[in-house]
Amino acid sequence: MTSKERVMTMLNHQKPDRIPKFDGFWAEFAEKCFKELNLPAGTNLEDYFCIDIAIVVADETAFPTRARTISQDSIGIISQNSWGCIVRNRPGTYFYEELDTIIRKKSDLDRIEFDSPYLDSRYGGFNPESFRNSKRCIFCKTGGPFLRSAHVRGKQNFLYDIAGDPEFAKALADRVADHIAEIGKESLRRGDLYDTGVFIYDDMGSNLQPLMSPNSFEKIFLPGYRRMVKAFKGAGAAKVCLHSDGNIEPLLDMIIDAGIDAINPVEPKAGLNIPRLKAKYGKKLAYIGGMCNAHVLPSGTFEEIESKAREIIESAMGGGVAIGAHSIGPDIPVKNYLRYHEFVMKNGNFEG
Repeated sequence: MTSKERVMTMLNHQKPDRIPKFDGFWAEFAEKCFKELNLPAGTNLEDYFCIDIAIVVADETAFPTRARTISQDSIGIISQNSWGCIVRNRPGTYFYEELDTIIRKKSDLDRIEFDSPYLDSRYGGFNPESFRNSKRCIFCKTGGPFLRSAHVRGKQNFLYDIAGDPEFAKALADRVADHIAEIGKESLRRGDLYDTGVFIYDDMGSNLQPLMSPNSFEKIFLPGYRRMVKAFKGAGAAKVCLHSDGNIEPLLDMIIDAGIDAINPVEPKAGLNIPRLKAKYGKKLAYIGGMCNAHVLPSGTFEEIESKAREIIESAMGGGVAIGAHSIGPDIPVKNYLRYHEFVMKNGNFEG
C-alpha cells in the first residue's frame, strides 16, 4: 500500500498492510539524527522513518494584513501579530509575552471584521505538491474555535469569558469557527484534498482534564464544531480529524457527535489509552498516536518502549489505529526512537 492507501484504510476501520506512523521531528532532534546515524546530507527524515501523514497549512489568522513590527530593542521585539495581539518576543525564547489584544472590551467584537479567507497571500506557503512524490497521505489543516478564539481575545481573557460570560465567548467562538471553516474549504479546493480531508488543531486539555467543563464545551464550542465538520464534509472531505493535546476524554462523546472521525495524539501522559478507548467506542472513532513522548521514549528501557508499541500495534490489527508520539524533541535519545521505529516496522506488518 501507499501511505495514502494505508492511512485511509485505517481510518475506514479496515486492516492496512502495516500500522501507519505519524510523528513530527524537532530541528534539534533531526540534527542529532544526522550526526548519530551518519545520514547523507539531504536525507528526508520523514521518509527515513516511514512517516505516513503530511499536514499542509494555510494562513488562517484573523488579520494577516495588520501584522507589523512596532519596536525593537535589547529586551525584544514588540509587534502586532496576525491575530491582532500586541506581543513581545524576547531573544532566545520560543513563546511570546502578550501585551494587549484587539478585543479589549466585548463591544469590540461587533465592529471587527476578519480578513478575507480567500486572500491569495494566505496560501503562498500552502504546497501539497511538495509531498506528492513521497506518496504520503496529505491532509490540510485548520485551527479550532477554542484555541483560535483565545489567540484573538487573549488566552487568559478568553478563559475568564468562558466561565463568566459564556454568551460572549460563544459569539466569538462562532465567528472564529465560521472564519476557519471557510479557510478549510478553500484549502481543500486549492489542494484538491477531498479524498483525504482536514485536521483541526485545537489544544483543549491539560494532562488532568479539558480546559473547560463539558457543559461549557457543549454550549460554547460544540455548535461551531458541528458546523465546521458539516462544512468540510459537505464540501467533499472524506475525513475530519481532531488534534488536541491533553485529556479530552470527557468531551469525546460530543466530539464524536460533531462528526470527528479520529483524534490525535491520544497522549498517555494525560491518561488516554488506545486499547481502552477503542473497546469503549468501537468504530465510532479512530486513533492516531498513543506512544508516550514524555516518559517512555525519553527515558524508558528498550523493553518498555517495545511493550508500549506492542500494545498499540495489537489494537491496530483490525484498523482504526495509527501509531505516533506526535512531537519528537531533543530529550528523546536517537537510539530510543530508532529502536521504537525498527520495532514498529518489524512487528506492525499485518500482511502474511
